Amino acid sequence: MTELLFRADAYARECTATVLSSGPDGVVLNRTVFYPQAGGQPGDTGLLRWSLHGQSGEMAVGNAVKGPGDAVLHQPGDGAALPPVGAEVIAGLDWSRRHRLMRMHTSLHLLCSLIPGAGVTGGQIGADRSRLDFDLAEPPAKDWLSEQLTALAAADHPVGERWISEAELDANPSLVRTLSVQPPRGAGQVRLVRIGAEDDPVDLQPCGGTHVRRTGEIGRVSVTKLENKGRQNRRVYLVLED
Repeated sequence: MTELLFRADAYARECTATVLSSGPDGVVLNRTVFYPQAGGQPGDTGLLRWSLHGQSGEMAVGNAVKGPGDAVLHQPGDGAALPPVGAEVIAGLDWSRRHRLMRMHTSLHLLCSLIPGAGVTGGQIGADRSRLDFDLAEPPAKDWLSEQLTALAAADHPVGERWISEAELDANPSLVRTLSVQPPRGAGQVRLVRIGAEDDPVDLQPCGGTHVRRTGEIGRVSVTKLENKGRQNRRVYLVLED
């Protein structure tokens, strides 16, 4: 089991940890700041550094993915040395990439708020470009979406979270916007990410990913392309302008 430190603080850039297992499939730590690939958000990249018996080493992390149970596999880059089991390591993120993914992820939630009532049939978060697919006959105009997204970001809305029971989610099915991926169940609770005020949110939906603290961190957003992916499926691409 890996303690997921990003759940408590998405801004934690590094941590000390102990190596529980180590192999070509990945390194498992007892705790980590690395987000494992899930829900359309890529896994984090970065570096593991250690010193043992006077010998220092480092391993480039090419990706982080979910392993057995609650473990996170820190996958080594090509030819990277592996830390020995029991070693204490410093696990550090490629922070500029992670923060950009956080800005992108929050932008996609804002995009959802601009197309109410339409289910999300797919999506992908990228550092350079992201997209969402909507069950929708006709999307709003590209320029209008860009203007509204940038305005919502500039309004500097707070971004927070709270947890509800699975029974509460069942009683409020409209909270779930994604049609292709359902919130993970089995733990008894589901995490909601809220943008805006608690009593009048801009967006509120289940999500396990990492987000910025305030929308002001996002900057300008542009919708670059609208694609027809079927009779009732419209794909919306967006980019950050810095």
